[in-house]
Amino acid sequence: MTTQNLCILMVHAHPDDECLSTGGVLARYGAEGINTVLITATGGEEGEIVVPDMDTPENHARLRDLRDGELACAVAALGIDALERLGYRDSGMDGAEANNHPESFHLADKDVALGRLVALVRRYRPQVLVSYDERGGYGHPDHIACHQITVAAFDAAGDPARYPEAGAPWTPLKLYYTAFPRQEVYRAWTIMRERGMPTPLDNPDFDASRFTVEDTRITTTVPIHKYLPQKQASIDCHVTQIRKDSPFLAMPDDLAYDLFGVEHFIRVASRVDLPTFEGREDDLFAGLR
Repeated sequence: MTTQNLCILMVHAHPDDECLSTGGVLARYGAEGINTVLITATGGEEGEIVVPDMDTPENHARLRDLRDGELACAVAALGIDALERLGYRDSGMDGAEANNHPESFHLADKDVALGRLVALVRRYRPQVLVSYDERGGYGHPDHIACHQITVAAFDAAGDPARYPEAGAPWTPLKLYYTAFPRQEVYRAWTIMRERGMPTPLDNPDFDASRFTVEDTRITTTVPIHKYLPQKQASIDCHVTQIRKDSPFLAMPDDLAYDLFGVEHFIRVASRVDLPTFEGREDDLFAGLR
């Protein structure tokens, strides 16, 4: 299969999710000539505004528009070929009042949402699907909903009896979850602490297990060192959402190169024979090229 015939489709919940765990992979595969498709489920209306001067009632009222502009900036920085939106409202964190908003992804008819995603899978014909694990990465209702419909679409898109109005069937070949390996994250923070730098470890109540996984679950680690400048540029686009002094962005260059120079995934399913290798696979398209 030639590079020109390959496609990766990622299902993310909010603007900014695309850059943090998958920005390097999107930039890398786009540069290789692989078609990159980003699906964003919601408008991110419930996000915080981390810039004090921008944290006004007026900006909160138009936050969807602000985040839409930030997403467009990130898409351009990463060279993403296609951006599609599922059209739902941000549900907010688990237990938030926004969970009850009638337009929220949390309350959406999942059969309808699945139909929308199936139509996009059939339109773009990706070999590889990527979304979050069963916890949604860290328990956000919208991330969990993305997980649910992506896992379902991996099978439904190729079934001609399901959603016949959504186009000709297409069967994706590989399914992955994004992941942050726990021990590797802790190692970086421990080194920062030894250098006298603040880290989340300074807070005794901080629980990194909420957004990390055991390293043994990681099946795939993709090098993206060459694309770190694009990834950083995409992060910088999300002005309202990502603090410049966050524990990740404040990491020294040597640690950032080591920790962020790769992106990690859990291979959930493969319909192709995988090449023989030792350790982790280093390409989401292993077995497809």
